[in-house]
Amino acid sequence: MESLTPFAWTLSLAIALLAGVVKGSVGFALPLIMISGLSSFLDPRLALAGILISVLATNGWQVARQGRVSAVEAAQLHWRYLLTVMVAIFFAAQLVTSIPSQTFYLILGIPVVGLSLIQLFGLRLTIPPERRVAAEWGIGLVSGILGGLAGTWGPTTVLYLLAIETPKARQMVVQGVIYGAGSVVLVLAHLRSGILSSDTVWFSAALLPAALIGMAVGFRLQDGMDQALFKKVTLVVLVVAGLNLIRKAFVG
Repeated sequence: MESLTPFAWTLSLAIALLAGVVKGSVGFALPLIMISGLSSFLDPRLALAGILISVLATNGWQVARQGRVSAVEAAQLHWRYLLTVMVAIFFAAQLVTSIPSQTFYLILGIPVVGLSLIQLFGLRLTIPPERRVAAEWGIGLVSGILGGLAGTWGPTTVLYLLAIETPKARQMVVQGVIYGAGSVVLVLAHLRSGILSSDTVWFSAALLPAALIGMAVGFRLQDGMDQALFKKVTLVVLVVAGLNLIRKAFVG
């Protein structure tokens, strides 16, 4: 915390604002953008701590915006995925201080970029109804592990929802429920791991207003998008974020 200069504070707030705009527009990627941006000039543990309160609050807002009934329906429909993500996040988060983050940037970045480019070039990835139960358990486990280690489980969740052809409106609420529940577990897990402490919590809280302002702007952008544009923008965001993760895996 002592190393935070005025320039570092300004850049941190700008990153939180941008992440909020993207989150409001496509429903995810706030932690992905924030952890990528903040860790470029801050200690990775401080960067991880910095995203936690914004992740928790923005996901809560996303769920509330869709209404309690829609949220309950989404949780009931995807309860296997939700449960697996929550359990995996908690246990994987305890390993974050002992495993090189570059390894997981690479593990997350390569499949996100590859799968997103495939869909952008017109090849549809679909999961047939008879395989969706197995996909929920398997993809949920991968998402939760990546969430616990790198603080982001959005890309794999979005790719899963696109593969089962989830409509735009439902996708937003399902994402909100999955990210909201996962973020609660993530915060609790990092209170236990020591990443979120009495010192770092103030940095995390300071970034929240910028993230919320950005998200409000993003919501206005999202409401004007049709389904095809929404999917294309989502995939482009995934490609950019994934390429940045791969870059970080090699250059730190």
